[in-house]
Amino acid sequence: MSTLVLDGGLATHLEALGADLSDELWSARLLLEDPDLIRRVHADYFAAGAQVATTAGYQASIPGFVRRGLDVAQAERLIRRSVELAAQARDEAGGGLVAASVGPYGAYLANGAEYTGDYDLDEEGLLAWHRPRWEILASSGPDLLACETIPSYPEARALARLLRETPSVKAWVSFSCRDGEHLNDGTPIREAAALFASDAQVVAVGVNCTAPRHIPSLLAALSGGLPIVVYPNSGEIWDAERRRWLGLADPAEYGQAAKEWERAGASLIGGCCRTTPEHIKQIRAHLA
Repeated sequence: MSTLVLDGGLATHLEALGADLSDELWSARLLLEDPDLIRRVHADYFAAGAQVATTAGYQASIPGFVRRGLDVAQAERLIRRSVELAAQARDEAGGGLVAASVGPYGAYLANGAEYTGDYDLDEEGLLAWHRPRWEILASSGPDLLACETIPSYPEARALARLLRETPSVKAWVSFSCRDGEHLNDGTPIREAAALFASDAQVVAVGVNCTAPRHIPSLLAALSGGLPIVVYPNSGEIWDAERRRWLGLADPAEYGQAAKEWERAGASLIGGCCRTTPEHIKQIRAHLA
């Protein structure tokens, strides 16, 4: 399987273009207020060499939009719009794939729970919460669903059940991890990935929104199974003494790391928070 280049941080590039995302809906707010800017971000990533557009649906959910004052029909239209905007950019770019983002329940909570897996719902509650958005996205025409930043084993089990309910859907499943072996809730990633090991609907299992320093050991833990998807954040930590960010903020360094991830077994590679079109250009250049 040849390596597929994903896009980078959608919210990061939106902010670089002047969007104010200081809102619990985060980038999903722009589905309502400035959809053209979202389409432009997708277009910029395709121009940078991405082969996949991940939609602006990470923070988009029916309860989230209803909490903002929209009715259910309006919320459903905005969720579908996230797929339409990515598809428009894909068509304008002359090809590529659209991955409909299925963000975790923690994104709706908007309290950082996607980085802990500390939820107030069990597996059955998570299944019921995810199902309406899942059904909307599955019928909106994406090439696959991107189940991403999943921090907990019960949420992974709920998503596995939703896949079985929709046998025509393809997906990748990407976990957020606290170290080189465990999901944010402490579950060994090998155990979580095993939920999808024999699922023909799952095109890849892997990691996103996780520090790049953890990727090599996570790749080792995932080796021997399904194709692996990785799109870490930049891993930046502020060094107050030297007054600079430490991590892979430099796109060229990120591209070099991506080559190492490919050698270690990753076959779908992109970026998450604080990565930009320049990072994607460097991934494409190093993998070429």
